[in-house]
Amino acid sequence: MQFNLIGPFGIVTDGGRAYAPKAPKICQILAVLALQPGEAVAADTLVRELWGDNAPGNAIRTLQTHVYHARQMLEDAQADCPVRELLMTQAPGYRLDIGADEVDVHIFERLVRGAQWELSEGSPELAGDYLDRAQKLWRGPMLSNIPVGSRLTGRIAHLEELHIRFLELRVESENRLGRYREFLPELRALVHDYPLHEWFHGRLISALHRAGRRGEALEAYQNLYRILKRELGLEPSTDVKRLQAEILHAATQDAVQLCPRRTTALQSAATSLWEPAVAS
Repeated sequence: MQFNLIGPFGIVTDGGRAYAPKAPKICQILAVLALQPGEAVAADTLVRELWGDNAPGNAIRTLQTHVYHARQMLEDAQADCPVRELLMTQAPGYRLDIGADEVDVHIFERLVRGAQWELSEGSPELAGDYLDRAQKLWRGPMLSNIPVGSRLTGRIAHLEELHIRFLELRVESENRLGRYREFLPELRALVHDYPLHEWFHGRLISALHRAGRRGEALEAYQNLYRILKRELGLEPSTDVKRLQAEILHAATQDAVQLCPRRTTALQSAATSLWEPAVAS
């Protein structure tokens, strides 16, 4: 059995049948339980997830009714394969009798950890294998088709941070493999999707520079400068400023080799190029 929480909530049976429950509260209950596979979750925790601070007086009884229907739904979903008893009553509440390898969120987290380990060990190819497998699990924002309470909201925030880490690892592994030119389209997309993530901007600037597109690299720096100034009142970090200086220095050195007498003019032009950005 596979419980998919990344993207729309759904279940894939052992027989390979995709099943999409339509009852939102049943989906919420199963999602909370799936995030703690094999562990009992207190009934009070489920009540808070379903109703927050506005739980009805008969909340426990209503929860029991939802659990009853959830059990029936899980049995119906397994019509194409031997039925497993999955939803168990266990003090202080309920337990989903599945393993972590049957929940896509836990698989995704394990793959990201594996990629990070391989990268730290100097194996970007193996890290890329982990990341490719993780990418296949990503179907969009977690539980995008159901309402969520405080419990699930916290886990969604955790997964969003984990997804950003996944993206950072992809960039880093491609960079170490020397695929900065091929990865440029995805870097531009990341900068667009995460405009305040300075690290992505820095990697784009670096990749453009290494690809011999220094003019575009300087434009990318200026774009980052403007975004940070406008949105946060900040300037780029020391590392990114140092990268910009390296690009300008490389351009000056090339000019020295081609025409030493033009060096002063080029330095002056480079300085004037960035004066408007600093003043803005």
